[in-house]
Amino acid sequence: MRSAVVLGLCLLPLGGGALAQAKPASSTVTVYRCTDAGGKQSLRDTPCPKGQQQQAREMLRPQDAPKPKPVPVPTPVPGPVAPAPEVRTVYLAPPRPMYECTTPDGDRYTSEDGVGNPRWVPLWTLGYPAVGRPIRPPGSGSRQPSSPPTAGMRPPHGGGHWPVIGGGGTWIRDQCALLPPRETCARLRDRRDAIRTRFFNAQEKERDVLRLEERGINARLDNDCGGR
Repeated sequence: MRSAVVLGLCLLPLGGGALAQAKPASSTVTVYRCTDAGGKQSLRDTPCPKGQQQQAREMLRPQDAPKPKPVPVPTPVPGPVAPAPEVRTVYLAPPRPMYECTTPDGDRYTSEDGVGNPRWVPLWTLGYPAVGRPIRPPGSGSRQPSSPPTAGMRPPHGGGHWPVIGGGGTWIRDQCALLPPRETCARLRDRRDAIRTRFFNAQEKERDVLRLEERGINARLDNDCGGR
């Protein structure tokens, strides 16, 4: 038993030395070219069998390609901050209306406020009862009237009496109707064309008035009609 232990202790340094003298794997490899009796050749990594012609050649052992190093991603540099877009608020006035008015004679004209032109009419034309007394015409021997008969009245044919109608009169205005927006824009453009036609034959003082009116029409077309 004692001799076995001694033998083991003696072998320990030898084993440790063998491990220390182990070499890393060689970077070359031996390739054997074998040719048999029939002339057929083959390549192998071990010696050729007996009876075959052998040629040995050392070659570099293939190695894996090195892994590519990761390319560092550049940190984005913040650029200048773009200024915030300017916010502009545009206020548009509501479209202005236009009215078409008609006179008793059938003439038509436009109005901005829908209030027709005023005219004075006697009350009897509106259906009110006539109040007054008959007056004899001049030369009939009666007393002359202190005032002329009502304007627009005429004595009957062949003489007779002048009818004097009292009750006074009143002011009335022409009837007006609101025009559609499209018609209003068309009337404005027609008026502007008339101004430009008149401008060539107008005097300098009148041209100033026409320029001012056309400027107002253009501004109204831009606001109410979507452009000129």
